[in-house]
This record gives sequence, structure tokens and C-alpha cells, in this order.
Amino acid sequence: MTRLALTALAALLPALAHGEPLVLAWSPNPHTPQIDIALQKGYFDAAGLEIELVSFPTGRTGFEALTGGQVDVAFMAEFPAAIGALVGQEFSVIGDLARFTGNRVILNGATVLRGGEGRAALPEDLAGRRIGTTIGTNVDYALDRLLHQAGVEAEVVSAAPSDLVPALARGDLDAIMAFPSFYSAARDRLGADYAELRLRGYAAHFILAAGPGMTGARAQELDAFMAALVRADADVRADPAAAMAAVSASMQGAITPEALATIWQDVDVGLRLGSDLVELLVSEADWITVQGVIKAEPLSFDEMLGVIDAGPLRRAAPEAVDLP
Repeated sequence: MTRLALTALAALLPALAHGEPLVLAWSPNPHTPQIDIALQKGYFDAAGLEIELVSFPTGRTGFEALTGGQVDVAFMAEFPAAIGALVGQEFSVIGDLARFTGNRVILNGATVLRGGEGRAALPEDLAGRRIGTTIGTNVDYALDRLLHQAGVEAEVVSAAPSDLVPALARGDLDAIMAFPSFYSAARDRLGADYAELRLRGYAAHFILAAGPGMTGARAQELDAFMAALVRADADVRADPAAAMAAVSASMQGAITPEALATIWQDVDVGLRLGSDLVELLVSEADWITVQGVIKAEPLSFDEMLGVIDAGPLRRAAPEAVDLP
């Protein structure tokens, strides 16, 4: 994979030497070490690219900037792409950097597991409970799927991501389905009352999407960008410890390499594009229409495949693509 990426970079360098900056919507985070490595080791520079980083508070706002033409490539979880596909926005999913398999419902054990402290939480413990989540997001989708599969009815309460942990600690909520970045805060606030129920069958995909200009007039730049990430991806596999150190440095020590090692037990890091992502997007789009969030017709697998552009990754690393 590294040899292919280097060959692609060498072929593209003359054409990219005087290009405009590639604007990337991305913020340092625990799940995208390929970008940290590519920045740290100068792989984007070696590809003849000038990367301009722009930070957004959420992946959804970064995606909105992408579809609005303000950025060229955006990092996000997969859910906004399902929404974008439903409403016919112009973008392409170009890479799947990592999959998070540690999604969980966090419970206040003092109330929910009263008399049963020390045992694992079960889906039945959620019956009739007030569960907070952020409506219209991937965690809302995952929670609804869990409750439906378990045949459990509960009161789902909408709250902003930053409000969920305080509400749980106060006792206003019995449980929350929050974004992974809030797990450690919940554990700290609840202490001995912390309990969790891990989800099975759902993994959040951390993806990259490109605007139409990048897959058209600036396609060579996009090829160089993906080739640089393929090179960094190989480094992550070869030396995970060094990758963790790079991520920790990028996050200015907010997460230590030791903490990242624990987080990565639930993260499948690796740049690829596969049918599993397309199937998840189809499922989420179907759920969105059923919930009435967007009035649109559900999309088939082949229709959803239309928002995937595997060309740049396939040219850099053919074995990383598993799509029809």
C-alpha cells in the first residue's frame, strides 16, 4: 500500500506544485490518526498539497460547510452523509478512516440498578426510563435501534450533547446515549454510580467527504490527498504507539497515549471503503424517513452507492476498496 501511494504521489507532484490550498474541515480527535501522521510527517507537503485546516464544533456543521462550498474535504461520522444523500446534496464519500464499536448507553446505577449494583446493565433496565440523547443524530438512531430490537419502551428526551451528562448526574435523566467524547466525563461525574450498556451491531464510521469540485476539476489534488493518507495509514498499522503519540501531541495532551490505547480497544483504525458503510447509510436513511425527519423516499443500496467515490482510494490502494 505504501509503495502504491508513493508512486501516485510522485506522478502527481509536478501538476500540484502551484495549486490553491485544500481546505479540510477537521479537528484533532482520537479516531483519525492518519491525518495526524500525514501532518506531522509532512506527507501532504510531499504530495505538493497545501492543507488549510478549519475547525467546526460538529461533523454536521463541517458537512454543511462542505455542501455550501466553504471547504473542500470534511471529516465527520457517517450520519450526515445519509441525510445529504436523501436530500440530493452534492458530495462524495471518499474514505472510511475508522470504525468505533464501543457505543454505549450510560446509566445512573443509583436509580436504574437499585438493589443490583455490581451486575451488568441489561436492555430491560431501560424500560420506562427517561433516556436523554441528541435527536436526529447517529446516537439517536443507535438508541432507537437498541430499544426496538429489545422490545423495550422508554421515554426518549432530546438534549444538547453538553447537557446530557449534567442532567444524568442531577437525576433528571435515568440514562443517556451520548457521543463518545462525553463518556469519560460521565464516568467522572457518576463515580461509583456509573453503569453502562454496550451496544452490539452498530459501529460509528468516521469518514471523509469531498465537495463536487474535488472530484471534478481538482481530482488530481484529491488523488494526492488520498495517497498521502494511505501512506500515513500504513505507518499507523506499523507503529500504533507512535500513532498514539502523534494524536496525543495533536490534541495538546488532552488525551494521553495510555488513554488512547484504552480507547482504541473499541476502534477499528484503517483507511478503507466497503459495503458495510453503504449498508449502514441505507439503514440510517430508511430510519430518517420513517421518523419523519425528512420527507423523502428511502434509498436502495445502488442509489446510496452513488454518493461513494472510491476512485481516489482505489488508485492509491486497490485492496482497501471492497465495493461493487
